[in-house]
Amino acid sequence: MLGMSSGENKSRQSRLAFLGTLASGLAHEIKNPLSAMSVNLQMLREDLETAGPPTPREQRLQKRVNVLEREVTRLEEILEGFLRFARGYQLKAVAQSLNALLRETVEFWAAKAAAAGVDVQLVLEPDLPDVSVDATYLKQALLNLLNNAFDALTQRPAAEKSGREQILVCSRRTSAGVELLVIDNGPGIPAEAREQIFDPYFSTKAGGSGLGLPTVRRIVEELGGTVTCDTEVGRGTSFRIVLREANQAAPGEAAAAAEGTLS
Repeated sequence: MLGMSSGENKSRQSRLAFLGTLASGLAHEIKNPLSAMSVNLQMLREDLETAGPPTPREQRLQKRVNVLEREVTRLEEILEGFLRFARGYQLKAVAQSLNALLRETVEFWAAKAAAAGVDVQLVLEPDLPDVSVDATYLKQALLNLLNNAFDALTQRPAAEKSGREQILVCSRRTSAGVELLVIDNGPGIPAEAREQIFDPYFSTKAGGSGLGLPTVRRIVEELGGTVTCDTEVGRGTSFRIVLREANQAAPGEAAAAAEGTLS
């Protein structure tokens, strides 16, 4: 199981706080030239537009402008994603039904899986207690995990596919809290990559942003929960999120309450 000790978590939180401070200044320096590039590309596009049919040279120039505009947009999106991750999400957690949230999210997303021949199943324990979450951001974390499982199942060579590709989304209550599991029967994660999957900008996928799983962990930890991963090459991967019940104090609140009682 891939997880973190409390000491490692505190050290990582300290690094993220520093990263957030650094990101704010860096973003200002990067946004200004990106904005200037975008404006100048728009002006160049307008200069290339003519009343009559474009010449072959103008067509080539327009295609190059299109490429540059797409790359500027991509850089802006990467920057915004980095800023959101580095600064944190300022979540607003309230009591929610986890099962209702899972049904809504999976039913919305399942059409994508069905179109690719991937079977998605919900296995939900009934009568779970409410959890304390920000629904918008927990849905984002769940969608990141679903898309990660989907890519693992569909991006393999056709010869390696079984025709029985499946994703399970499960909920259950345990002594640690309420669990959410996303399980796939894909190829698993290679041993050399397992310790890095939650590191920002590490990705085993071509064209991957490297922020999907780090974003999941940051959201879950800001909710007072934990996320771990079990994987086996050739068998599949399981991501396990543990959330606290709505009537359960967060770890920091519990410690403060205990300290107040002893004083």
